[in-house]
Amino acid sequence: MTPVHFSFSSAFILGLMGLAFHRTHLLSALLCLEGMMLSLFIALALWALQFESTNFSTAPMLLLAFSACEASTGLALLVATARTHGTDRLQSLNLLQC
Repeated sequence: MTPVHFSFSSAFILGLMGLAFHRTHLLSALLCLEGMMLSLFIALALWALQFESTNFSTAPMLLLAFSACEASTGLALLVATARTHGTDRLQSLNLLQC
């Protein structure tokens, strides 16, 4: 495994571990998701450059578009929960009360 592949794999794993173990605030979960998507985008872009084919060049842009949609949806949920519950702590959210 090359150092480039190791660095992007470790960045993805660190984002996944942060999402799994540090679930106190919704904002920290969204930041971990964005870190994971950024590492996937850079890895996919480098993969497309490695093959030097135009067939793979649209895949990073498609992933970036989905990442932007995920970020906007997450921020909308963050604002909605902050307005209704007064905080963005995940422990205050209860699905049984909805």
